[in-house]
Amino acid sequence: MIDRYLTPEMKTLWSEASKYRAWLRVELAAMEAQARHGEVPPEAFAALTARAAADPLDDAFAVRVAEIEAVTRHDIVAFTRALTERYGEEARFIHHGLTSTDVVDTAQNLLLDGAFGLILADVEALREVCRVQAVAHKHTPTVGRTHGIHAEPMTFGLKFLNWMAALDRDLQRLRAARERVRVVMLSGSVGTYAHVSPQIEEEVAAAWGWQAAPVTNQTLARDRHAEVLSALAILGTTLERIAVEIRHLQRSEVREAMEPFGKGQTGSSSMPHKKNPILTENVTGFARLLRGYLAAGLENVALWHERDISHSSAERIILPDATSAASYATRRLTGVVRDLVVFPERMLRNLNDLGGLVFSQRVLHALIDEKGMSREAAYDLVQRHALRSWETGEGLRELLGADEANPLSPDELNAAFDLGWYLRHVDAIYARFGL
Repeated sequence: MIDRYLTPEMKTLWSEASKYRAWLRVELAAMEAQARHGEVPPEAFAALTARAAADPLDDAFAVRVAEIEAVTRHDIVAFTRALTERYGEEARFIHHGLTSTDVVDTAQNLLLDGAFGLILADVEALREVCRVQAVAHKHTPTVGRTHGIHAEPMTFGLKFLNWMAALDRDLQRLRAARERVRVVMLSGSVGTYAHVSPQIEEEVAAAWGWQAAPVTNQTLARDRHAEVLSALAILGTTLERIAVEIRHLQRSEVREAMEPFGKGQTGSSSMPHKKNPILTENVTGFARLLRGYLAAGLENVALWHERDISHSSAERIILPDATSAASYATRRLTGVVRDLVVFPERMLRNLNDLGGLVFSQRVLHALIDEKGMSREAAYDLVQRHALRSWETGEGLRELLGADEANPLSPDELNAAFDLGWYLRHVDAIYARFGL
């Protein structure tokens, strides 16, 4: 991910030095278990642990690994040789009985676990600002739109409540996906534990509070990573759903809400009046990326025999980038929702803009339920005047009131156009969320 779209935490997490620290954590965890069983000298483990604590792997170490890898063309070999240079002869007991992917896949899971911790916190923050806005606008009337056309009255807060509920489902999916990669694999070259016993893997997993992968070949099955990317892609669709709604509400013809516009900000290089929804448009772009990363992740599931590395090059890009994009886009949208500029007066004006057409269903039901008209006759009566209202701008209530074929009295008509009737169950909906 380019620096423009990196949060500081994700930039640190996915750095080369951080990756090598994760590799070393896996190597030392395996070595600790092996030392307990007398498979490597305990004093060698103690010495390496002390040196690693006193001299943690840093950017200089990453540079040295790159120099060695330029010759070896193998990253783990370069890593272990650089460790020997840095920490001394005891490093020869590192990687005892393991294969490269044992380290790479398990360490990658450590990094994904950290990334998901950050993303979960980001999504929870976005959920909270949606909750706050839902409460603030619980009874702010606005018009509901279907197909982009005015439908019936609702409240602005219900939009936020819908988003909050979607984010709750995202949090469930993200937590499940995080658990799917909280597994340790230390099973050797083709998953047979020929050179390292299953007990070593189980002890490492237990020490971390994770699970040992029940069966592997040389890699962890990539359906786990596809699930991770799927959860992120679905999160992206939620972010896009929110972003697209705000973009529509900011349109000049609607102008019911808009992104915050900072002091000194400019919207256009040529048109000084412009206030463009650039933040939410940016979020829409990230949602497209997240769906693209998922496509590559799905392609990575089918590998040859016990392993090939067709997945490796893609994962070096899509896993850091997908988690970084999800975190960045979520934080960006959180700021938008928190500081959203809202125009309740414009909402009410738009609600009334069509001369009462949004109350047509209530009139229809009054004719059927209270006056005994057939549904077909009632529908034809209301639609005839509604279509005229569309064409002429005359109010629906006035048109109906002037029609001798309409059996509703003026008071009954007024009741059919009562805004409060449409919003009477809003409290009950909120109660489902404890609000």
